[in-house]
Amino acid sequence: MWLPDKIFKSVIQHTPLISIDLIVRNEQGEVLLGKRVNAPAKGYWFVPGGRVRKNETLDDAFVRLVREELGIESGITRADAKFLGVFEHFYDDCVYGNEVTTHYIVLAYNIYTNSEISKLKINKQHKDILFKDVQLLSEVNGTHKYVSLYFKEEQM
Repeated sequence: MWLPDKIFKSVIQHTPLISIDLIVRNEQGEVLLGKRVNAPAKGYWFVPGGRVRKNETLDDAFVRLVREELGIESGITRADAKFLGVFEHFYDDCVYGNEVTTHYIVLAYNIYTNSEISKLKINKQHKDILFKDVQLLSEVNGTHKYVSLYFKEEQM
């Protein structure tokens, strides 16, 4: 259940949000990026993911995000993923505009899929999606700076 906008805006203003980012790789090892429609990071290429809800276990949140963000119903679980670590993201805006900043504590997970890009869901968060080689991420104009942090060791 989502909070009413007024309450959620206050939460964003006063607390960090916990989220899960999905670093999705295809059979060629390329990474899935989506062009974000909403703030924060609006207009940037970013990995799929989303917030953990109150009273939702991390395992349940992971399965929900795989379903909602990727349209994959096949039961990919957190146990199937490789934990990459905890990251912090700081934004000068939020979903309600630029009068409130956003602070995310992000749990990042690597997952692999053999689904073709045409089968992956473009949801209300992304207007376009693509797979890109990690070594070539810098060539994708508009890739958000936080995305590269997930691949720092691979890009060396």
